[in-house]
Amino acid sequence: MDESISTALARERFADVLNEVAFGKRRIGLTRHGKRVAVVVPVEDADLLEWLEDQRDLEEARRALEEARRDGTTPFAAFRAELGV
Repeated sequence: MDESISTALARERFADVLNEVAFGKRRIGLTRHGKRVAVVVPVEDADLLEWLEDQRDLEEARRALEEARRDGTTPFAAFRAELGV
């Protein structure tokens, strides 16, 4: 984290905070009552985080498909009957 500032100061310096993040590629933590509550990050950081989440989701989906192939599946009607709905 490059620095942390209060949310009140971030409000006062909003344009400066955005410029530091967007053009300076800095990460700025926002604090409230001394505790970090959020972080303003460059869009590239957010894009990377989304990509990583997508990769994790894809791997989980592949594992689920492999498990379904290996162990089989339960038809929806049977599942509903088992639940009594």
